[in-house]
Amino acid sequence: MLAGMPPPGSKDKAIFYFRGEIMKKIAGMFALVMIGLFVFSAPASEADMGRIGIIDFQKVLVESDAGKAVQAQIQQKGRSMESDLTEMGEEIDSMMRQLQRDSMVMSSERREQQQREIEIRRYDFQTTQKKYQSEFRELEVTLMEKLRDEVFDIAESIGKQEGYMLIIERGAAIYYPETIDITDKVIQLYNEQFDGEL
Repeated sequence: MLAGMPPPGSKDKAIFYFRGEIMKKIAGMFALVMIGLFVFSAPASEADMGRIGIIDFQKVLVESDAGKAVQAQIQQKGRSMESDLTEMGEEIDSMMRQLQRDSMVMSSERREQQQREIEIRRYDFQTTQKKYQSEFRELEVTLMEKLRDEVFDIAESIGKQEGYMLIIERGAAIYYPETIDITDKVIQLYNEQFDGEL
């Protein structure tokens, strides 16, 4: 994210948002929460004690309508912030090139003034970068917690209605038969409930 952005003056473009890595990070957030598991309150006599379900949260994120909307909003915000910072960096680069080109014909006062202006722009860049980092993380957390809670609610509803004793996240399982994977069912129900708003 922003922390890896080259400072003004680098020829490399600043890269702000995750691209491919965002999948791993978001799925990891789910896995950490789901390392615990869904244990449902139905009495043992009402449930098949051997019935266990598996959810692949990365698949939910990638294939569900809500997951796609979350990714799109996060990346759109990232691109907007990246564009702002790139423009600020290019302005600083331009000022530095001008100073280098004209320094020999500038008065010392004018040269010092130009240097101060560059330092002010650098400070503004760093302040904006930190602000954007904080806003970006806050957006990620907000959207992902909402998505997580909604998926949990759907999984819990399936568990109670269909008599599951346990539903766990795929990352917490060493082995499981594909027959107990309920991810497609969760995605289907989630898509039916999703109204297009995050």
